[in-house]
Amino acid sequence: MPRNGSPSNGSPIPAGRVASIDYGRRRIGVAICDAERILASPLVVHETTGDTVADAAFFRRLVADESIVGFVIGLPVHADGSDSRMSVEVERFGRWLGEATGLPFVFHDERYSSREATGLLAGSGLTRGKKKQRFDAVAAQIVLASWMESQRHAATVGHSLPLED
Repeated sequence: MPRNGSPSNGSPIPAGRVASIDYGRRRIGVAICDAERILASPLVVHETTGDTVADAAFFRRLVADESIVGFVIGLPVHADGSDSRMSVEVERFGRWLGEATGLPFVFHDERYSSREATGLLAGSGLTRGKKKQRFDAVAAQIVLASWMESQRHAATVGHSLPLED
């Protein structure tokens, strides 16, 4: 799923804190990681009204307040990996987010993140209402953790030693 984007130079996300997005038409879950990209944490669920000016201000403030260097955006695909109906909308959102913030972004497979988020929140002891309020941010956390793991794996594979005879 190499659908990466940058508003300027197509470069990958540089070192530093990354925010993950679980896009929805009404609610956008946001998670962040530490600068070393070891731990992903749910941050906030942004309620959107479709006001792109207000949404852009929210994301620019997020970038400034949290020292974000790029975004990982959950891409909804079918179980077989093919695009879903929502994929096109999420890709459009990603391009908009890159333009609004000036930061690079990547898409990451979000298959099963909702199921995992439901499982994580099930044993949390939170009320149904509190679970609903946090759900999208937890889903974004799962996408971010998966992306960070894929980056560690790629780095490990890329730097592996040759096998001895």
